[in-house]
Amino acid sequence: MKVRNATPDDVPLIFSFIKKKAEFDRNIGAFNGVLRVTEAKIRQTIFGELPFAYVLFAATSEREIGFALYGFRYSSFAGQPSIWLDDLYVNEDMRSQGAGAALMSHLAQIAQQNNCTHLAWNADARNTRGLSFYNRLGAEITEQKGNRFFLTWIPGTKIER
Repeated sequence: MKVRNATPDDVPLIFSFIKKKAEFDRNIGAFNGVLRVTEAKIRQTIFGELPFAYVLFAATSEREIGFALYGFRYSSFAGQPSIWLDDLYVNEDMRSQGAGAALMSHLAQIAQQNNCTHLAWNADARNTRGLSFYNRLGAEITEQKGNRFFLTWIPGTKIER
């Protein structure tokens, strides 16, 4: 399993993973809206002069099987950044084979290289398999609002594969 950074040539692939993630969220009842993202928006916002997000891919020797879309936040009180994980998705037929752990491990390295205090993200309570994975990582649920959990994970926590 290898993890790589997305390039501008990956815009269609990023778009396809976003659509898969939206469909997953629809199936568990976590998303019922309309996707407004387009390949043009992805190109402009991720690969423009000022990137607003970054994308990692987990890949086997044959193909990309998962992605993570993240960005940096900054705390004026801490005087340090953190990472906000917006999307983490692994193709259904490739789950439980280390792709999610590889992506999270790579994000932890990025966090440590950038002196980040933590990684944070939301997860839907109905995503029980995902929540179990996050628990194995050592992530903590710090807040709950309805069906949404807010999770944090401190880089350096051991990842169980």
